[in-house]
Amino acid sequence: MDFLRVLLIPLALMYQLILNIRHLLYDSGIFRSKSFNFPTICVGNLSFGGTGKTPHIEYLVKLLREEYKLAILSRGYKRKTSGFALASDTSTFETIGDEPLQYVKKFNDVYVGVDTNRNKGISKLRELNPHPEIILLDDAFQHRRTNAGLKILLTDFHNLYPNDYLFPAGNLRDITRASKRADIIVVTKTPKVFSPFTRRRLTEIINPKPGQSLHFSYLKYGNMTPVLKNSKIHTPQAISNILLFCGIANPYPLQEHLYTQCNNLIVMKFSDHHVYTKKDVANIIDAFDDIFSKNKILVTTEKDAMRLIDSPYFSQLKELPLFYVPVAVKFHESKGQQFDNQVIEYVRKNQGDNCLPQ
Repeated sequence: MDFLRVLLIPLALMYQLILNIRHLLYDSGIFRSKSFNFPTICVGNLSFGGTGKTPHIEYLVKLLREEYKLAILSRGYKRKTSGFALASDTSTFETIGDEPLQYVKKFNDVYVGVDTNRNKGISKLRELNPHPEIILLDDAFQHRRTNAGLKILLTDFHNLYPNDYLFPAGNLRDITRASKRADIIVVTKTPKVFSPFTRRRLTEIINPKPGQSLHFSYLKYGNMTPVLKNSKIHTPQAISNILLFCGIANPYPLQEHLYTQCNNLIVMKFSDHHVYTKKDVANIIDAFDDIFSKNKILVTTEKDAMRLIDSPYFSQLKELPLFYVPVAVKFHESKGQQFDNQVIEYVRKNQGDNCLPQ
């Protein structure tokens, strides 16, 4: 631990006291949690982002969408609207947030709603016709007012929650003891080559409680895709230089992937969920122009692309070779069969009359 973190420990201890009292009030029943009589699946973490919630939500959608009518409920971080909003074809980053916009553009058969009040958002989604049979709660593990039926907790391979510290001394937003509420724990962003020794070491660190299952996932990147649909720009056969710009919490897995795709990688980092300004776009263009090579491209993340396409400054990038790299979740053990089976078993046991296969 560096010197600055040591200085911040007293503040972290005060934060820990507040969290302990909050959890005690919920555990004792003084504060009430609301449960639902149909499948609700929560995907969240104990840290301030960067564990891969979005691709894991997308994994669940692909797993369940063929048999069930789904809905995704998110907070809609950094949107300029309030209350409940149901995403549509006319939604923008400003009305629903970047992650929900990504969901609605990918899955036109899935309801996507946003509300900071998860219980209210769930009720609003269930009023739709046809009503969703399963609701996926994006980033709701810490929202104890909502008691999801299946709780999936994610932790980054490079920053496991047992090894981290509470904010502001570390990156945790909740106490590590809160992990006991999880049904499934997933160590995300693991290496693609995953040894039994690494698996044992991680299992010892996480130390799952009886009844908790532990899984290990990694990110698989797809082919570079033009940010502008119907673009005539094609990926060069040989890429010498890539300028990566992104506003996500942990871009290191994408950086590692892109290092294998070019001779030289230049990275411009912005804060998580960053809203690109006119100056930002100008700086990106200047940095790209300063690269003396014909075989050069601009790359960003799919989530950043959601914020860019609605930006008034996006037109300045339209003539440039701008791409994003799609990403998907893969599991090590039996290609995710054990994880899939646990999710499907939960859904089937809890569907009742409210959740019938389509």
